[in-house]
Amino acid sequence: MSLVNICRDNNDPFYRYKMPLIQAKSEGSGNGIKTNILNLSEVATALARPASYVMKYFGFELGAQTSIDNKNERYLINGLHDPEKLQDSLDGFIERFVLCPQCKNPETVLEIAAGENLQRDCKACGKITKVNPSYKLVSYILKNPPKDASKKQKKSASGKTASANVIGGGKSISDIANRQQGSGSGSASGEDKPAEKVVVKDEDWSVDMSEEAIKARAKELEKLNIGEARAKYEDFGKWLLEGDDGELPNDVEIYKKILSLDIAGDRQTVEVLAQVLFDDDMIDQIDAHKGLLLKLVTDEKFEKSLLGGIERTIGTQHPDLVKQVSKILMALYDEDLVSEDVIRDWGSHVSKKYVDKETSRNIRKAARPFLKWLDEADDESDDE
Repeated sequence: MSLVNICRDNNDPFYRYKMPLIQAKSEGSGNGIKTNILNLSEVATALARPASYVMKYFGFELGAQTSIDNKNERYLINGLHDPEKLQDSLDGFIERFVLCPQCKNPETVLEIAAGENLQRDCKACGKITKVNPSYKLVSYILKNPPKDASKKQKKSASGKTASANVIGGGKSISDIANRQQGSGSGSASGEDKPAEKVVVKDEDWSVDMSEEAIKARAKELEKLNIGEARAKYEDFGKWLLEGDDGELPNDVEIYKKILSLDIAGDRQTVEVLAQVLFDDDMIDQIDAHKGLLLKLVTDEKFEKSLLGGIERTIGTQHPDLVKQVSKILMALYDEDLVSEDVIRDWGSHVSKKYVDKETSRNIRKAARPFLKWLDEADDESDDE
């Protein structure tokens, strides 16, 4: 799936914020012809705006009736409209309802302020700007206000009061729901295996590093069905590890290599990187490499692959990091690399997909403080 810069006036190929190009096809004929926007939900997710807002904007700008079926992700607009025309119209929506007028950054949150005014709160530069009330879509948004931005409320639950009617909050390429691409890529180990529920007990979080335990884990790992490694991943792995003086290439070079090998849409790419980029300084390295990772972690499946690669790194290469698992999860969460739902799901299941079950269980036990923090933040948000 082709991606373009959210701000199409920005020609930087490494611009962090991207979206899918609109895909559309005509349905029906004669006076009953309609245009079906096939990937509107993915486009809307990349912009961190509800699909209904984008669709209503199209209707107002193109003077046509729209049909919105969010449950089945079916979005129709009366008449024949080619994708280029819709893309140009989308630029207007982005300019008026997504980009910050001050810094042109899309990390904005829509808020309904006092006096029924719609405003954009930029999380990049801090500027709050009022949206022109003469736009037709403003009335629709005021009548159909955005839902709670739960994640942002949780981050401020301990001391700040978040607005009840906000949406957005810094969505980037990592939030694109790239289902079409993700469903066909798969991971290094094939389909996700059925997971085992965790029974959490107050046990030692440490990993047994005795010679017998290491041999047992190695034998368990050998049994894992990780599939046949493709030649391009062998080339990628060798290229990463054969840098000058043992140094890794910089992130720009890594991204160019990934593009040249055409593996940006494969979950295994994220798994490989997680095992190469990180060592005992993982928390600092997450921040250092977040730009590269945000370009590759494009939906929940990739988020799971990132967690899996990190789990394998901790379990097989850096067991001393087990005691830092909660801090690592907090870093991933704060950088918007892994969502709350994915972390919760990961933390509630033991899996031998990346490490043996004993190691997987110990790593998840070490995650309990962070999972507890999420629960407490949920409770505080509900109380507010």
